[in-house]
Amino acid sequence: MNKTVLILCTGNSCRSQMAEVMLNHDLAGSVRAISAGTKPQPKVADGAIEALKLAGLPTDGLYPKDVGAVMNEDIDLVVTVCDNAKETCPIFPRAVKSIHLPFHDPHGEPLESFERVRDDIRARLVPAVQQALGD
Repeated sequence: MNKTVLILCTGNSCRSQMAEVMLNHDLAGSVRAISAGTKPQPKVADGAIEALKLAGLPTDGLYPKDVGAVMNEDIDLVVTVCDNAKETCPIFPRAVKSIHLPFHDPHGEPLESFERVRDDIRARLVPAVQQALGD
């Protein structure tokens, strides 16, 4: 049975989107990752899309979502990837395990910055989620 992981950020346009794609790719079959933001941006950052494509990862259908849209999901783990989301993390209808793993926000920076954050997410977040879920 797949465990559902919610990656929570403020804008849901960069770090949380990259984390969602990488978790769904790297942990396919054991994890279903979704992402949302406390104040979602109008669209996913171009740099995030480009960095994912350069790593050969799918980007179809990515769009920023409000955390309210996922509150009724059966979530096993919440991961906050920015300090603001940690402070404004909503209270879920039932107790949900959460971990906080902040990443640099590459918004407005060159593509290399997005690629560094992508690689950092893959290096630190994927194993942290596996450990938190006890897989």
